[in-house]
Amino acid sequence: MPEPSNPPAAMSTHRLRDIILDPQSLAAASADDEHERRIAIFDLLEANTFSLPDIDKGPYALRLSTAEGRLVFVVEGEDGAEVRTIILSLTPFRKTIKDYFLICDSYNAAIKNASSQQIEAIDMGRRALHNEGGALLIERLEGKAQIDHDTARRLFTLICALHVRS
Repeated sequence: MPEPSNPPAAMSTHRLRDIILDPQSLAAASADDEHERRIAIFDLLEANTFSLPDIDKGPYALRLSTAEGRLVFVVEGEDGAEVRTIILSLTPFRKTIKDYFLICDSYNAAIKNASSQQIEAIDMGRRALHNEGGALLIERLEGKAQIDHDTARRLFTLICALHVRS
């Protein structure tokens, strides 16, 4: 008798089925910034890992916003009912976010006139900061929610979008 296979990600309850960014928490965005948000959300919904300790009501919808210098995750179960609110201080993220925006500005400027080696070096730094932001998010969510590295990186992109406003 064959062993049962793991369910496809789309069938898993340990995932996000929707991401909603609070429009009042978002700053006005350039077309490039808006495109990056849409890509991050699309990629998140295509493949992610998200679970809550002691709660199995997924797949989940995640509402992201900021309030009073804090990052607010409102997690809703499959039935749309709120199952947990997670509030994190933005303070630990500020330096990484600031550095990330600076290197993104450098990257965007470099694309116009730098050599491919210079662009690649800046992009490596950008990816390293993205990884750092994702790792910090995993750490800050410890005991509250479990996410994988790729989910954390994509959520970090969305946190950056919210941070601009806060």
